[in-house]
Amino acid sequence: MEKTLFGLTIYTMRLLSIFLFSTCLCFSYPSAERMNLQTLYNSLDPTSISKLFAFYELYPDTDLGKDALKRVWDLIYLHKDKGDKTPVSIKLPDLDIGAMIALINKQPYEKETNITLKQLDQIEKISSHLKNRTLKGYGVLEKEEVMKLSSDEIDLARALLLYQYEASEDPIYEVRKYEANLDLMALQILARLSKDATDLEKIHAINHFIFHEMKFRFPPHSLWAKDIDIYTFLPSVIDNRQGVCLGVSILYLALAQRIDVPLEIITPPGHIYVRYKDGDTIINIETTARGVNTPSDMYLGINTKLLHERSLKEVVGMAFVNQASVMLHRKDYDTAVSLYEKAMPFTPDDDLIKLLLGITYLMQYENEKAEDLFKQIAGKTFIDAVHEETIPMDYLSGNATVDAIEAVFTPVDETRDSILQKQKILLSCLEECPKFRAGQLQLAVSWLQLGRGKEALEALKKCYELDKKDPTMNYYLTVLSLQRLQYQEAWNFLTHTKEILSSNNHNPKMLKSLEYQLRCVYPNPIHKICN
Repeated sequence: MEKTLFGLTIYTMRLLSIFLFSTCLCFSYPSAERMNLQTLYNSLDPTSISKLFAFYELYPDTDLGKDALKRVWDLIYLHKDKGDKTPVSIKLPDLDIGAMIALINKQPYEKETNITLKQLDQIEKISSHLKNRTLKGYGVLEKEEVMKLSSDEIDLARALLLYQYEASEDPIYEVRKYEANLDLMALQILARLSKDATDLEKIHAINHFIFHEMKFRFPPHSLWAKDIDIYTFLPSVIDNRQGVCLGVSILYLALAQRIDVPLEIITPPGHIYVRYKDGDTIINIETTARGVNTPSDMYLGINTKLLHERSLKEVVGMAFVNQASVMLHRKDYDTAVSLYEKAMPFTPDDDLIKLLLGITYLMQYENEKAEDLFKQIAGKTFIDAVHEETIPMDYLSGNATVDAIEAVFTPVDETRDSILQKQKILLSCLEECPKFRAGQLQLAVSWLQLGRGKEALEALKKCYELDKKDPTMNYYLTVLSLQRLQYQEAWNFLTHTKEILSSNNHNPKMLKSLEYQLRCVYPNPIHKICN
């Protein structure tokens, strides 16, 4: 007799199992697809507007796709007042999601994204709650109007873009296009913040978005050394995701204005970074190093005794100065003069711009204009410096010719040949102008670049005889004397450096470090270590 189980034969049970398995196969494919879609949805960053938009565009007719879109609107409207919110059903038919995704996710190697006026209107509508909309400068449509604004009324992005595209066929379109990009960035940053987020949380969110999510970076030296102006302009920084200190700082400030973070602009010599300050809390945001909080004393040097704070209006002028300096090095003096003159109204009291514009006038043989500027700053110590700028006084007193000044500003590309070429020009000019202090210092620097310490020390001693009160000169002499085992001379120069700086209430960290090194190899009991 055939075996049975629960009244069924074994054969019958096998047939039933095959039927049930086949039935499961028939219904497993849709179920698996739903499970895979759910897994994909669950893997998305729930605060990423671009990823949620992309998911909706791929699966618009699914429940999960609709959930993704609803999540997007919740994120966008998170920081809007209730009265400003429009029902999603009204906005959906008109919104071009593809255009928004293209703007947000555009890669540096991709072609420029074309966007219509209707799409710009849509983006501006959903971004209407951003804080920069309350600035008077946001409504400015002509660059001439920017000058009439006070610094706290300026919308930095709008001001810079108006000047950037003043020669464009449709400047307002270009301005709106890049502002739309900034608006979408700001919306994404806000999507990761609560309505009551603190300023510190906002700074952390900006840092994460710019440097980790979008991966903005400082360009390789071989690129920015030749085209620093490209990496300064806001559109180029956005398109390439690369920028020098000024370029990325401008981007950072433009976003901060949109999400309501009060920041200060600080300019050590040849540099710029942004800073958050609230009472005793100071956070430096180093935009060339992914926003790290660098200690303030790291920005101070031997001749830099304080950190110069700038206004937003001055930042507009600094963008022109950066571009002008490139033109100066390229010997395109007409363009350089035009840019420096354009910067002057934004920073009328900036002695550095007066110096650079005066030098450029000399290169054009407009000596009277140069002398007028030099007379304003001759013998004057710049606001953040310990020692005076020497070029104006040396020129006015006949210790420097136009050719000698041009030689000082001759660029080198760090190859031996370029250094030797500049050194040859300097030596020729210094035969005629032996008392030109900046020229003698540049000659010493060229010897250092060539690794010729003995010759550099001799050149620096000539500089010292010309200007014994220059702390930078004394510092370099201390370092070279220490390297060449001339310890007592090193102590003499170090002591003189400290005397100069102490009279300016300045005690930089690098000087303490140098004294410590000297004490380790040659203790001198008559000197007390600086605190």
